[in-house]
Amino acid sequence: MTTAQAFSASQLHRARLGVGLIFLTNGAAYASLVPRLPEVKADLELTNAMFGLAIAAFPAGAFASGLFAAVLIRRFGSPMVAWVGMALSMIAILAAAAAPSLAVFITAVFLAGCSDSVTDVAQNHHALRVQKHMGRSIINSYHAMWSVGALLGGALGAAAIATGLGRVPHLAIIAVLILVTATRGYRMMLPGPEPVEAEAAEAAHPEDVRTSWLRHPWLVLAALSLLAIAGATIEENAGTWATLYMSTELGVTGGLTAAAYVAAMGSHFLGRVSGDWLVNRLGQATMARLGGLLVVVGMGLAIAFPSPWLTVIGYACAGYGVATVVPSIFEAADAMPGFKPGTALMVTSLLLRIGFLASPPLLGLIADASSIRWALLVVPAAGLFVVALSGVLSSRRATSDVPVPASR
Repeated sequence: MTTAQAFSASQLHRARLGVGLIFLTNGAAYASLVPRLPEVKADLELTNAMFGLAIAAFPAGAFASGLFAAVLIRRFGSPMVAWVGMALSMIAILAAAAAPSLAVFITAVFLAGCSDSVTDVAQNHHALRVQKHMGRSIINSYHAMWSVGALLGGALGAAAIATGLGRVPHLAIIAVLILVTATRGYRMMLPGPEPVEAEAAEAAHPEDVRTSWLRHPWLVLAALSLLAIAGATIEENAGTWATLYMSTELGVTGGLTAAAYVAAMGSHFLGRVSGDWLVNRLGQATMARLGGLLVVVGMGLAIAFPSPWLTVIGYACAGYGVATVVPSIFEAADAMPGFKPGTALMVTSLLLRIGFLASPPLLGLIADASSIRWALLVVPAAGLFVVALSGVLSSRRATSDVPVPASR
């Protein structure tokens, strides 16, 4: 068995911050474009169905490139893959903002999805590597940083609209900020080769490995992937439809059109800030079950009684409810034995993209046939699916954190 590489406490804390900066920029990148999507839809004269299909190019690109993520990580290392992926993502998003035609917009969004997919796997793989060395759950705090980025991206987009700043100048400024921040994060991440399978299994909770996965890891991985699809459907909805719903069907104007999206990202952040503490005390399964119920109740009421502020509250409930679902899935997948480093995580992340891929065109078709309001019923339906599948996650409860290793 290969001995795991040792790092000092200062190296681990520095790497934790570095990975957090990558998560921050990853959350901010696409979120910066979200408040501008109604403008893009209007400028390109798209129907709801055409708009949903165009947005689906992002998860389609992610699905197309996701198969290569684990190979790239083993070849170049997760820090390099995450940094290059972020740079390419932001270039593609800037191109999408400046797109003069539907074809160019779809191509740019597709390429942004390709880059985002490998960044997503790389950043989560490195985050879990840091977590294993630190010996305590910190994965939700990383995803909280992603939510901070999404919140900042959405808020800055709303501010840019309110001040009359054009799409291209706005996204160009964001691109520079993101590239500088991502470069700083890259330089702080852990050095050295990626851990081998033996190290990953040794660092995982041994009681989970022996009992939770039973004897069929591929069946459990399939169940985790289905749960990830449901979680992705909930997460994606705010980014694609919240702003459009507020502006076209609820009559909200100006920067306030992004209020529901910002509320979803803000509550998403709060859910992930409190996520490690709650998961350690309630277990992943219980947290997912309660979160799914919150999504059902919050969005169900918002759809039943449509109003701007009730919609904001509904999206806030959805954001908080789904906050710990995807991090829990990634942690569970990364701890599974019998796979090369990054493979189980890559498969889960790849299949998660089905939720992002299928949801926009499905909702677009429903919206064209009825309205966006009724199309949003997909969200509480996905919440029910999370409740039903939550049992596949660990019910383990941690009573205390393992201390950070002393400096060597």
